[in-house]
Amino acid sequence: MGTHRVSRSIVIDAPAERIFDIIATPSRHSEFDGSGTVQHAVSGPDRLEQGSEFGMDMRMFGVPYRMTNRVVEFEPNRLIAWRHIGPHRWRYELEESAGGGTRVTETFDYSFRFPAYYVLAGMPARNAAGIEQSLLRLKDVAEKAATD
Repeated sequence: MGTHRVSRSIVIDAPAERIFDIIATPSRHSEFDGSGTVQHAVSGPDRLEQGSEFGMDMRMFGVPYRMTNRVVEFEPNRLIAWRHIGPHRWRYELEESAGGGTRVTETFDYSFRFPAYYVLAGMPARNAAGIEQSLLRLKDVAEKAATD
């Protein structure tokens, strides 16, 4: 974990291309979201690319809201990150694992502005727990896709 970043990794027994396809498809985000906030995609492309904007119906603490995100980092089958109106980013990095499969690292990066606010609001710890669950769910979705 770097300064003002929360990262967790998992090795998934699936090729990077399959995993990236899941992450780059907004309509699938609720399948692997471990925070419980992502409900479903409401706007945007079927598949994300650099600069894509996509809207999501969300729910936090029982309150529904809608969020528009923009892809700000993109390397096919390797890296994707998006942000919304806030300066923080959600980033997924994929790399071949030495033991086989793909190592996926999800990062909540709040280093861009106002890091003290994020700490005071308890976001690093809450997002670390959500990331851990998201990665486990992503593993299940990607590995199940091989058997379908």
